[in-house]
Amino acid sequence: MSMPVIETIKLKKVYNPDKIPVVAIDSVDLTIEQGEFTAIVGPSGCGKTTLLNLIGGLDVPTEGSVKVADTQIGQLREAQLTDFRLKHIGFVFQSYNLIPVLTARENVEFIMLLQNSDKKEREGRSAELMEKMGMKEAMDRRPAELSGGQQQRVAVARALASRPKFILADEPTANLDSKSTESLLDIMSRMNQEENATFIFSTHDHRVIDKARRVITLEDGKITSDERR
Repeated sequence: MSMPVIETIKLKKVYNPDKIPVVAIDSVDLTIEQGEFTAIVGPSGCGKTTLLNLIGGLDVPTEGSVKVADTQIGQLREAQLTDFRLKHIGFVFQSYNLIPVLTARENVEFIMLLQNSDKKEREGRSAELMEKMGMKEAMDRRPAELSGGQQQRVAVARALASRPKFILADEPTANLDSKSTESLLDIMSRMNQEENATFIFSTHDHRVIDKARRVITLEDGKITSDERR
């Protein structure tokens, strides 16, 4: 049995509790183990992004708890939580969120720089990942000089750079064409295998769902099915 990296217990998120309450996540119990390649799916408004934000410590639950490895992240103060995210959680967004004035390689190194990793380690890891992403020839280009697919590869490399406990990817293929999507998914699947990297996606994209080895379906903030392949 793999080691659980995420455990949620009776996780609940209610928006506007004092006015017209909207229950976004409703008593979700979930365990994600090391090395999983999981897609969270469901209709718009079902709670996919909210669940990712709660797991990633970007939002605070109304009730219940989120445990990452041995840490109850809801018990951390804001500064501690920021530091914990920096060290243990990787993020990939549909809008890439690259720093425009940095080169592709510098973007990959940025998280490691914030973690005070030494220069040799940063340069070695970024070069390794850029090669694995098929971006060796483009590592000195800035984001504006890259296609959307290339920018998202850089974003994935950045998320992987510090070997986080897991990577949260919120609709990572939403802005990509079919060819770029297939290429990105192949890369993420390979990194999942080679580095035992844990990926959790929120997605509508059937191509992501087809690649996933676990598919969790949400409806009205509740898990209605959990299929392992």
